Amino acid sequence: MIRTIFMGTPPFSVPTLAALVQGGYDVVAVVTQPDRPAGRGRRLEVSPVKSFAVERGLPVLQPSTLKDPEAVAELAGLRPDVIVVAAFGQILRPAVLDLPRHGCINVHASLLPRWRGAAPVQAAILAGDQVTGSTIMRMDVGMDTGPILAQAALAIQPDDSGGTLTARLAQQGADLLVATLPHWLAGQITPQPQNASLATLCRPLRKEQGLIDWALPAGAIALAVRAYNPWPAASTSWQGQQLRVLQALALPGQADGEPGRVVQIDGAMVVVTGDGLLRLEEVQLAGRAAMSALDFARGQRDFAGSRLG
Repeated sequence: MIRTIFMGTPPFSVPTLAALVQGGYDVVAVVTQPDRPAGRGRRLEVSPVKSFAVERGLPVLQPSTLKDPEAVAELAGLRPDVIVVAAFGQILRPAVLDLPRHGCINVHASLLPRWRGAAPVQAAILAGDQVTGSTIMRMDVGMDTGPILAQAALAIQPDDSGGTLTARLAQQGADLLVATLPHWLAGQITPQPQNASLATLCRPLRKEQGLIDWALPAGAIALAVRAYNPWPAASTSWQGQQLRVLQALALPGQADGEPGRVVQIDGAMVVVTGDGLLRLEEVQLAGRAAMSALDFARGQRDFAGSRLG
């Protein structure tokens, strides 16, 4: 059996680990990020990958960093044939990359070299891309710069959010990995170098990116609403409270008022932007349940005519 170490942390990683287990690979260790304090009570929260591994009796390692020689030595002692990585959250250095004889294989949620980096799904939606996909690559010391073993395209639907597109790409990437890995292990694939001149980069998401700038065009805001759902969530302020905008639609035309002004047009709640109008579909006031914008306006009589942000 192929001795396999899997590295991953968020929900995106779980389908790939599940596919390896179902495919009969000998998963000798699951490496994931340490438990982190979360929520108001700051209780330690385990990663989705750890939860999956524990349920199935797989050995779990949680080194704070793989720069630690002791952590590297522990991995070396497992004698892996291959290391599979899917959204692990740490940069792998040569000491780890060189451990397995078949290399470290990464499942990446974009059609590399487009959208190298930590948030390729959100970047694709923000850019208005019509197509994204999955890439299986052999990792090197760069950020998603390694040679490509396989790719598969996936259309971005008009209503895709960061959450829905991530879920679809997670399953696509898992399927592509298990279809590709046997051919790679058998020496039947010649890795193809990436064209660096076509590379685009994306940075990790930050919470403050979700804050809506109503001076931007409605189309750009609508893309941000989709991309940042569920996290960090597009949000604005209303009467001193945070109001999340979970679904919205860009409309042509203009209305009286400065950017951020809420107006009612044909029964819909619409916000004036720097260019065009944004129809609010679903919103969530801090501490409240998500609801349609119309239901929210019915409960908050002074919403129409107010200014957001």
